[in-house]
Amino acid sequence: MRVSSTFIVSVRALRRNIMRSSLTALGIIIGVGAVIAMVSIGNGAKSQVEAQIASLGQNVILVYPGSATASGARMGWGAASTLTPEDAEAILREVPGVVAVSPEMRDRAQVMGGGLNWNTQILGESPDYADIRMWSLAEGAMFSPQDVRSYAKVAVIGRTVANQLFPDTDPIGQTIRIRNVPFKILGILSTKGFNFFGQDQDDVVIIPYSSHLRRVTRRTNLNSIMVQAANADVIPHIQQSITDLLQQRRQGREPDFTVRTQVEIAEAATATSKTMTKLLGAIAGVSLIVGGIGIMNIMLVSVTERTREIGIRMAVGAHGSEILLQFLIEAVLLSALGGLLGIVLGMGASELMSRLNGWPTLVSPTAAIIAFVVSAAVGVFFGYYPARKAAQLDPIDALRYE
Repeated sequence: MRVSSTFIVSVRALRRNIMRSSLTALGIIIGVGAVIAMVSIGNGAKSQVEAQIASLGQNVILVYPGSATASGARMGWGAASTLTPEDAEAILREVPGVVAVSPEMRDRAQVMGGGLNWNTQILGESPDYADIRMWSLAEGAMFSPQDVRSYAKVAVIGRTVANQLFPDTDPIGQTIRIRNVPFKILGILSTKGFNFFGQDQDDVVIIPYSSHLRRVTRRTNLNSIMVQAANADVIPHIQQSITDLLQQRRQGREPDFTVRTQVEIAEAATATSKTMTKLLGAIAGVSLIVGGIGIMNIMLVSVTERTREIGIRMAVGAHGSEILLQFLIEAVLLSALGGLLGIVLGMGASELMSRLNGWPTLVSPTAAIIAFVVSAAVGVFFGYYPARKAAQLDPIDALRYE
């Protein structure tokens, strides 16, 4: 019998028991749907974190304070910063491939302006900060290198600060006081929203790092240094060059800094979401195995019910291989159709959860293809034994079966 004829016979056999076939495929439908939905939720969370990391800017390298030793006591990472503006200038001047550097200072303070006050984050940065972070200004302009050199009392504020201090007036040209030091507002940053830590990025005041050091915190050391590479290919080389340069500037002392790339930060931030995606996918995948067991069970029942039919087909010339192929086709059809319907169910479920709960979801075409292939493979794996059992029936015994 030709394969096409065997296929037609298999379809007819499934249509004779449409309810049982539907219930058999239901296990695969639920299994594939669960896999697609869970992986979509995991991928959505991962993509959201990656997008927030990308908001740091393109090709960014961050230099943080490391561990320091005082009186024999080894302090933890970031316990004492020895990073200086001169370190940042040396990186820009001596490391090939570096296009921009922003020495960073971070602090929180009560800010007053427009007759109101607001507690916010105070950042000390260079004029390149907005370009490094790809953060455009909605109004006004960024402070200049001359403002940095002259310790100018100028500031750029985020949209949240503008709304809190100047709800009814234009903030440009207004004065805010940071620890009783007046700063003139030059510009307002465009809205950036919350980051993956849940912090409002627009709740910020940015001033020249030199002014932050001398006028606000009265310190000499930086919190960190933000570096931008010319392109992604040179990042590993620049990371090593920065490490060598800073170590050279410390004349061989124990390293008291750490250099991290944007890729390393992203990998650390997405590690948990990757693990959860794999765990959710594995748990949902168990239902695929359960669905496969259901297919095997129903196919075994079908072989028993159709023993006499199998005997008649063998008596009129059907070979065991054709019987084997027929039952395999039935099993694969059930699982493949269940896989397709499961993909639709999973996509619908992920979209529904996204709308109801506000969860970010991302349906992966690769996951959908893999889920479909696995569902078809489940049909082959769990359908082979019943099909082989049917093919090995003795025609005489099968004809006598009641």
